[in-house]
Amino acid sequence: MRLIAGIVLAMTVSLNPVNGAELVMFDSEGCDWCEAWDAEIGIIYDKTDEASVAPLKRLDIDAPRDETLSKIRPVMYTPTFVMMDAGREVGRIMGYPGEDNFWWLLSELIDKVKTPVSGCPGTQTVSANAAKPSQC
Repeated sequence: MRLIAGIVLAMTVSLNPVNGAELVMFDSEGCDWCEAWDAEIGIIYDKTDEASVAPLKRLDIDAPRDETLSKIRPVMYTPTFVMMDAGREVGRIMGYPGEDNFWWLLSELIDKVKTPVSGCPGTQTVSANAAKPSQC
């Protein structure tokens, strides 16, 4: 299933390149869920098709943000993954729901970057324990 999704994503990316997208990960020292993400996803993320669409930028939750990240809504928990596109927040994943769910939730955010839903506000929150994120 993941292989098929990766092939489809790669074909879509090559036909419709995305510029300006970035996945910002807010983490903190001693965060067990951040360490789990590092062990399961972090070691391979840079080599994935998803990283070619949305490269990863890591920030400590308490670190000051530069101007390019000034439009991110407050982050309360770690890890929180915020999908940015052209300087605006388009969605987020709060928490780490495990490897399979993370990839699925990330694909939802990447789809939003490639094809924004008309009539939706500028952000979408994707909860780690939600059955399926809403369209808006």
